[in-house]
Amino acid sequence: MDWTAYHHADSISANRLGKMKLNVITLVIGLLGLSFLGIHYGGKPWTPMRIAGVVIGLPSLALLVLARIELGGSFSVRPKAQTLVTHGLYSRIRNPIYVFGGLVVAGVLLYINQPRVLWLFVAVIPLQIYRARQEEKILHARFGDEYREYKSRTWF
Repeated sequence: MDWTAYHHADSISANRLGKMKLNVITLVIGLLGLSFLGIHYGGKPWTPMRIAGVVIGLPSLALLVLARIELGGSFSVRPKAQTLVTHGLYSRIRNPIYVFGGLVVAGVLLYINQPRVLWLFVAVIPLQIYRARQEEKILHARFGDEYREYKSRTWF
């Protein structure tokens, strides 16, 4: 038996498990933070702005969590081309984490009645577009025509 290949496969499995644990930990921390905001601001009067925040934020949060799950071990903070994920939300949107993450932030800002802060949020959008383009370059270099075809049938 080739023990070197076995050890290599075992270390890859451990690496994936470590990444998945980190994903779960960051997701739990984010959900705890959102739960705190929900509880803290829950007693405030329900204005149309707060209702809009919930209507935008909660479905976006569910879709953000789904996007993270679908991305699996391919999620990373820095752009990497590990796997081309093209199923689920990624079959329609190339960057659902950016889209739904931004909508969650907008929903939270409306929920906590801080619409003026949305201007700062608008300033972050070009940075997210820049980051998506950097990831795009890496994915194109790694997957070539397969990525180009995927990009032609998806949005952002």
